Amino acid sequence: MEDLVTQDFWRGRRVFLTGHTGFKGSWLALWLNELGAEVTGYALAPPTEPNLYSIARIGETLHSVIADIRDAQALGMAMQVARPQTLLHLAAQPLVSEGYADPVGTYATNVMGTVNVLDAARRCCDLESIVVITTDKCYDNRESLHDYSEADPLGGRDPYSSSKACAELVAAAYRASYCQAESAPRIATARAGNVIGGGDWAANRLLPDLLRAFAEGSSACLRHPDAVRPWQHVLDPLVGYLLLAEKLTRDPAFARAWNFGPALADCMPSGALADLAARHWSPAARWHSEPSKLPHEAQLLRLNTDAAQQMLKWRPKWPLNEAVRHTVAWHRAWLSGHDMQSFSRDQIQQYLRTTQTFDEPR
Repeated sequence: MEDLVTQDFWRGRRVFLTGHTGFKGSWLALWLNELGAEVTGYALAPPTEPNLYSIARIGETLHSVIADIRDAQALGMAMQVARPQTLLHLAAQPLVSEGYADPVGTYATNVMGTVNVLDAARRCCDLESIVVITTDKCYDNRESLHDYSEADPLGGRDPYSSSKACAELVAAAYRASYCQAESAPRIATARAGNVIGGGDWAANRLLPDLLRAFAEGSSACLRHPDAVRPWQHVLDPLVGYLLLAEKLTRDPAFARAWNFGPALADCMPSGALADLAARHWSPAARWHSEPSKLPHEAQLLRLNTDAAQQMLKWRPKWPLNEAVRHTVAWHRAWLSGHDMQSFSRDQIQQYLRTTQTFDEPR
């Protein structure tokens, strides 16, 4: 896969990255720095304490603008100064539980924030490609064994999922309305599964909750141990975003929606993931389940990634056991006081050296 992401393409490329202070955004910023890109990040201050952005010193690797995508004027000015050639839009309110707690803020960020990003992008003369990151939860999930493909209907019965479906519609409308000319930037959207990896401290996320409890020597509490999710290491979809942005620049056929998810074998219950995490942490690690007091969350979700496999030649590299092992290793290294920028760079290089392991397209 290291041959698929072309370093010559990214070296010196001006990239505007929204959400660079978040979990996925910080990993992507570091990877873009490894590739030699000139990155401007635009985001709110890091959402948690601790956070990957600070611990891995991501601010050293880019030009950081701390501001809100809901502020259209500030966003437009920052984009004009950056003069990007590629735009990667990751900034979002990313949590189902927060969507229930603050639906207005969730829609404002995920829908109108996306409108602001794409409208500012229309005024960037050098811009060639735009990748809008949404989520696998944008589908009208009937909680069946069906593997959702990009042609399936959008939906979402909670504010977060619904807001991401709306962001997909916004991107599609801007693509159809403003991006048909040869000189216009091309827009694609990316729908990834549930990501795990070092440096995630978000509340009400399974692996962060597990590792917090294990480190404290307490029993971790699972809300939905039987809920099936498409788990994958964060680096797997990130390489998909990089591949997509590169292909999109060269070929308008890639201006569409894309799924990035794990092999079906890694779509497993939360309890099975907790067992893996406990095994990699220590024999003393343990968990228990309690009935959830939080609002509804889908219990079954699987993705079809045939399009990404066939057209992008993308494959996940780390099966779930390896993804969990590397996540636990990162967390232990942080607890031991390692230089986490160096450790994170090493994990990216380990990932690139790994031989692909994935089912062939169905």
